Amino acid sequence: MAFGGFNDNKQQAPMADINVTPMVDVMLVLLVIFIITAPLFTHAIKLDLPSAQSTPVQEKPETISLSINGEGMLFWNDAAITQSDLTAKLADAAAKKPQPELQLRADKSTRYEVIAQVMAAAQTNGLTKIGFVTDPKEAAAQK
Repeated sequence: MAFGGFNDNKQQAPMADINVTPMVDVMLVLLVIFIITAPLFTHAIKLDLPSAQSTPVQEKPETISLSINGEGMLFWNDAAITQSDLTAKLADAAAKKPQPELQLRADKSTRYEVIAQVMAAAQTNGLTKIGFVTDPKEAAAQK
């Protein structure tokens, strides 16, 4: 389907040019809309707000150091405790707000069974924040 032309003998290819007129019309309409609405974006309400000075209270949770030596003895913040005392202390710590973090330190020769029992006791009594503490100096010296 070819348009125009008085010479019907020649077969012309269809016109393959893109008509940019509608695109230009849309762009001009968008430009006018943005020119009209741009001053509305800069309009702000002027307020004279009161000022107050205060220091934020940052409540840092307590950290509990629970150490286990090679023989399986327990130390609560460097004080020796028994397995039965551990359960009571863990329950008291879990009831505090914010809940303290339990930092578990174990000797290299500590049996895994003892560490697993301590972790299970902490979880049973409601402590959710448990961390393992290692000595990075020894790791660096072995390399």
